[in-house]
Amino acid sequence: MSVNAQDMEIVHRVLRRESRLLVELVAAVAPGDTARAKVISGHFRLYRLGLRNHHEAEDELLWPPLLSRVDLEADVVLRMQAQHERVAATLSRLDAAFPAWEATAGADERDALAAALCEHRAVLLEHLRDEEATLLPLAAKHITPREWASLGDHLVHNTPKLTLLTLCGAVLEDANPAERAVVLRGLPAPVRVIWHVIGRPRYARHIRRVRG
Repeated sequence: MSVNAQDMEIVHRVLRRESRLLVELVAAVAPGDTARAKVISGHFRLYRLGLRNHHEAEDELLWPPLLSRVDLEADVVLRMQAQHERVAATLSRLDAAFPAWEATAGADERDALAAALCEHRAVLLEHLRDEEATLLPLAAKHITPREWASLGDHLVHNTPKLTLLTLCGAVLEDANPAERAVVLRGLPAPVRVIWHVIGRPRYARHIRRVRG
């Protein structure tokens, strides 16, 4: 009953990159540039959907079986749950700050949003570091391959198909060839075909629009 948690670390790399870029992208928007603010806000909503589905999968499919199989290490799982709640609280603040900024692209709203993004990133990074150091080794010992695969299935089944292509591109962007094979192997065969034909150019266009 051993799983390879490499795919989780690949996803975490994306969250680290995109949470950093969101701070930089928002801070760079000139006051009053509502068109640019709309583009960045749309990108945040994609990021938020991916993070929400990632954490929901862990909440529903990973924490319960782990808690039923560990004893002394239960505090690790409970700590992960508490960290998810803190990350969710920062996302709630961003859910309010982004529309306020998107409406006018005001300098004050931009600066408040950038500060909220920095807070979100700090809380998220603390969680990712802790999860990789303490939780993933437990999952490797106590979670079955079928249970681990269900995390990816949750993302596929709870994400609109075109959005899934964009999230797939985000995951593959910094992946090396071996990591790309891991990610693509976890997708249903039809989704892999669609990625190569439609998803790759779609993601390239998205990135050009967002990052300029």
